[in-house]
Amino acid sequence: MIFWVLLPVVIFTLAGVVYIYSTRRQLQTVDDFLTARQTLTIWPAVATVLASIMGAWILFSPAESGAWGGLTAFGGYAVAQALVIILYSVLGPRLRQLAPHGSTLPEYVYYRYGKGMYAVVLVVSVFYMAVFLAAELTGIALAVFLVTGNPLWVTALLVGGGTLIYTTYGGIRGTIFTDTIQTFIFLPTLLLAFIGTTLALGGAGNIVYRVRQVDSSLLSLGHVGAWQFTATLIIAVIAANLFHQGFWSRVYSCRDDATVRKSFLIAGLLIVPIVMIAGSFGLMAVAEGTLASPSSALFEVVLNVTPSWVINVVLILAIALVMSSADTLINGIASVFTVDIARFSKGIGRNQLLSAARIITGAICAAAILVASRGYSVLYLFFVADLVCAAAVFPTFYGFYSRHYPGWAAVSSTLAGIFAGLLFFPNPAFTRGNLLFSFAIAFFIPVALTLVLGRSGLPIDLDGLGEKIHDVKF
Repeated sequence: MIFWVLLPVVIFTLAGVVYIYSTRRQLQTVDDFLTARQTLTIWPAVATVLASIMGAWILFSPAESGAWGGLTAFGGYAVAQALVIILYSVLGPRLRQLAPHGSTLPEYVYYRYGKGMYAVVLVVSVFYMAVFLAAELTGIALAVFLVTGNPLWVTALLVGGGTLIYTTYGGIRGTIFTDTIQTFIFLPTLLLAFIGTTLALGGAGNIVYRVRQVDSSLLSLGHVGAWQFTATLIIAVIAANLFHQGFWSRVYSCRDDATVRKSFLIAGLLIVPIVMIAGSFGLMAVAEGTLASPSSALFEVVLNVTPSWVINVVLILAIALVMSSADTLINGIASVFTVDIARFSKGIGRNQLLSAARIITGAICAAAILVASRGYSVLYLFFVADLVCAAAVFPTFYGFYSRHYPGWAAVSSTLAGIFAGLLFFPNPAFTRGNLLFSFAIAFFIPVALTLVLGRSGLPIDLDGLGEKIHDVKF
């Protein structure tokens, strides 16, 4: 079965490399490598945004939440993921207006707030993307091990290494091209796996009947625990993904503001049925009756009740999902470092700049592959990253609109939210603390402080910031 892992990795890697080589004349500048500025029309933009938000998480988290929280839980997942992408359709055009020649969110924060808030946003962004990358590689390594027994390090190295090759070679153009292919693969394969598993369990009616026999609350909207989970997700997912540089790069890749609005809106709406389908595998696992671990509900039910061809389809689906999100993360990390090295290292040449960014990005990817090869749980790190993002999100984006909000107030509000949230944050064993309360405190304290301090600074010419922010000029 390792063939079904190796095949999609080789296909996506070769496709990316061949495309980049054949279009290498279009990579004239570093900015082409980072943003492919103003090149995407609506439907290619929809494909790359959709592929970027999808990842191995969709095969684990929605199904797991469905197994214990039912419709409300995985419906909450769908709503949270959709909202953050739709929010980009509002904030994306605003950033393009404020910094038409910009490249990254930390870059804008540097000129808007100064070094203090820039350092906060830089650490938050890179930490979140690195944890996300490690989680994706860990997820696919564990999934393949469950199905084939293949060593974790082999899968992590194959998937992570293949993605790194075409991403660091061609930058965002390579990721956009492969995203389109991966989108047209994972959408039908997910639907095929869903139909195959549904039929193997006797159809939707039989699944609903069997779930009701086990726990009827899974099919109702009155599951209190699921609503708490949904509230936590909405805060965590929205806050964290707004610091995902891969999406900000795609904001600049879109041809114009209208393309940003339409493509992110369409992608956000399409996410809802995709996550709902993935979450329904949790209910199928409950109906099947032999669920051992909710976190692997999808794979367990497919292995137990379907023909072998279905699990092969799921493996191809998993590889496509991981590579589509991992290449965006790698490109996002490379973008942040490339822009910052160019700003702080005056006189550096084009080749030196790209080499330095590739080396740093490669080191982060190597660390992510190492974590994935060990099979560590990155869930707790994810929650930590999400908490920090929850505290930083309102102070960061309030500066998109407020002219009087100073950098020291943004830093103070963010740090206050982080420390307050940590007081109620669960321990690694989740035997104390409250995740929802922790995230709510971390989010709302900065909101309150920001609104109080929002007019405590001298007015800033937001429209004039664009004159200071330029794309990398070689």
